[in-house]
Amino acid sequence: MNIILLSGGSGKRLWPLSNDVRSKQFIKIFKNDAGEYESMVQRMYRSIKKIDSDANVTIATSKAQVSAIHNQLGDPNVGISIEPSRRDTFPAIALAAAYLHDVQHVSEEEAVVVCPVDPYVEDDYFEALKTLGEQASKGEANLVLMGIEPTYPSEKYGYIIPTSTDKFSVVSTFKEKPDEETAKQYIKQGALWNAGVFAFKLKFVLDAARELLAYTDYEDLFNRYSSLEKISFDYAVVEKEKKIQVMRFKGEWRDLGTWNALTDAMNENVVGEGLMNEKCQGVHILNELNIPVLAMGLNDVVISASPEGILVADKEQSALIKPYVDSMHQQVMFAEKSWGNFQVLDVEDQSMTIKVTLSPGHSMNYHSHMHRDEVWIVLSGEGTTTVDGMEQNISVGDVITMQSGCRHTVKAVTELKMIEVQLGKDITAQDKQKYSLE
Repeated sequence: MNIILLSGGSGKRLWPLSNDVRSKQFIKIFKNDAGEYESMVQRMYRSIKKIDSDANVTIATSKAQVSAIHNQLGDPNVGISIEPSRRDTFPAIALAAAYLHDVQHVSEEEAVVVCPVDPYVEDDYFEALKTLGEQASKGEANLVLMGIEPTYPSEKYGYIIPTSTDKFSVVSTFKEKPDEETAKQYIKQGALWNAGVFAFKLKFVLDAARELLAYTDYEDLFNRYSSLEKISFDYAVVEKEKKIQVMRFKGEWRDLGTWNALTDAMNENVVGEGLMNEKCQGVHILNELNIPVLAMGLNDVVISASPEGILVADKEQSALIKPYVDSMHQQVMFAEKSWGNFQVLDVEDQSMTIKVTLSPGHSMNYHSHMHRDEVWIVLSGEGTTTVDGMEQNISVGDVITMQSGCRHTVKAVTELKMIEVQLGKDITAQDKQKYSLE
């Protein structure tokens, strides 16, 4: 089974746990069978591999999310199709299809399933993905969509109206996102939610990309990507296609795009350090800080605390968060990297203090900075540093200083925690030159 997972968006509706770098699919709030917290992307990837251990998974995403994907999945074999810029779903899917064919050498005759990375679903959804791909392999239709049986007249989704109530049906027509009353009429006609899940033979999308984008190969499409028209896969391909089927899906499927929807799917009311008294009803606390949060006498409220900020909101009102977050101008305070993560502790005019955690066996790039000095203070763990070619072992209490222009890196032997102090008049993420470490 070939699967393309679409992983985009900034997730601002779930601030402060999500930001421009850390989208909602990377927030660890659901417990797996071992009782450990995992994110939506981890849950999705694990469940796909559970259904099909040989599944070929490719994640279509932005460069900003690549480090978090590597950090959370820990599988070097997962394919990543990097979008140079945001150009909507048709260019993203076309680029991922070209990546499958030209980089991974997947045959044009093989079926590919495309789905978002972040719905809340159970095991039957992944069985359905497998069935969807098998149906596409038959070649009865050029596109096979998954239609979710609606549980209420939603205004958030487009609708697919099939010609029958069979499990697989020819599509009669598509409807745009309606108002509630119109949605009720669609449902009476047997309409299904369009969840953006579909399957096709790889050749179908490659041919569409050749026609609409005039691309020659993956490298050509990647190089021209930022100049491509922003257009959705639905507008560019789905609504113009004649040979199209829909497969009914009756299982659980939820879009966790708001705090209200997210907390409704949680199986516990407190994640992190939090307490509430017996007068609280319908309250959820999600706390990533190392300080306690106490709630008393509240009803239907979400409290979320992270290095990015603190949210206290009525659950219904929390859906209106985006314009307020858009008005905030602050640097990213927490991010996951391929080697671990960092959290900004303090920012001054000419200094920044960061807590860095490196995973065992991982290391930073060998790099230098032109406009700042750096100091590392080891808090816990063991590792090695290389500073201008000189290697030394480090452990708790060691202090390493690096002047501007100095080439340096650190590798963790065990989990390694350090305080990094950056000193300079011009501290920016762009002030970084990478080198190969021979």
